[in-house]
Amino acid sequence: MKAAHLRIYTINKGYIDSWIKMFHEELVPIMENAGMKVESTWLNIEKSQFIWIRSYGESFENYDKMTTSYKGSEWWKNNVNRVKDHIAHMEVIDITST
Repeated sequence: MKAAHLRIYTINKGYIDSWIKMFHEELVPIMENAGMKVESTWLNIEKSQFIWIRSYGESFENYDKMTTSYKGSEWWKNNVNRVKDHIAHMEVIDITST
């Protein structure tokens, strides 16, 4: 079994291109360094929502440790406000593989 989050982010108008660039070039490497895996990324047809799946290995028990590592990184500390400036709303759903 794989533990993951289905994440749906509504991105502020005019920010989708910079969000996609920052996500893939800057955020993904930081998450991977923390042990997280970005499984896939999608955009809705209107290009207002960024939908993605991030996994944490075999158990959600790994989530806290990985998140502490990710959010404790120097990059996150220096850029958290820039990340939040892009996101209008977040929905996070716990999912597991079958």
